[in-house]
Amino acid sequence: MRLLDVATMLNLETSFDAEKNVPRMTKVLKEFYGPGLAKKEYAILSHCWGVEEEGEQEVLFEDMKQLLIVSDEERKEIRTRTGYMKIIDTCRQAQKDGLEWVWIDTCCINKESSSELSEAINSMYKWYANAELCYAYLHDTLGDSWTKEIESMATPKWFSRGWTLQELIAPKVVHFLDRKWERIGDKAELAWALSEITPIPEKVLKEGLQKASSSVNDQHPSVAQIFSWAAGRTTTREEDRAYSLLGLLGVHMPMLYGEGKNAFRRLQLEIIRTSNDQSIFAWGW
Repeated sequence: MRLLDVATMLNLETSFDAEKNVPRMTKVLKEFYGPGLAKKEYAILSHCWGVEEEGEQEVLFEDMKQLLIVSDEERKEIRTRTGYMKIIDTCRQAQKDGLEWVWIDTCCINKESSSELSEAINSMYKWYANAELCYAYLHDTLGDSWTKEIESMATPKWFSRGWTLQELIAPKVVHFLDRKWERIGDKAELAWALSEITPIPEKVLKEGLQKASSSVNDQHPSVAQIFSWAAGRTTTREEDRAYSLLGLLGVHMPMLYGEGKNAFRRLQLEIIRTSNDQSIFAWGW
């Protein structure tokens, strides 16, 4: 897992503002595995990717690698992107919360590597579950009006995206932040409103998938129920509608971008192979 060093990133930003020279060997992203990763306490970001047609642009892994070696003009262009400010604001929030590391999907995954991308997608639920804090950044809302006007058009885009389903359920603690990075509330505090918007039961939102089904009288949500939570959500790539459910369903499979709807068929087959849950046969895509 590749993590972003909060202090190093913020120190770099201060140096850029002051037009100071920065050693080119400075490392902002660092990789951790096994016991080394288990010791790291980190924050993780959940957000909607920017839409380039609307003037929004993310900062990717390759951009972060090049940040210290590109020309001043190229660095200035990177630093003016909406995605760059999202990285800086995430680091500032993590520093306030006493955390030294953050994980952000835009810049912490090398998407040019198909093997790394596949590993990341298969590990993502676990990464969110193991985070100390998850920041759900609602870029298109101000304040908490969406928690009170459930049926209005004010519901943030974040709730319509496929990947944010697992990012809502997996973490122990989710802090919801508006476009000014003002805190709206956490997952437990907002469970009633979240259950109304999503249709995820409050018990699952407060306790997670495993704890919510740990007592004798409680059942783990069925495959069909989990599919129903994802039914109204969209993804940019068709295959991601299936891939974004892997962690929630407890299955693993390789990524084959370009396969289209066949991704969901492979997901169904993998569930049938590893589970006795018959509810899957009641669900099409």
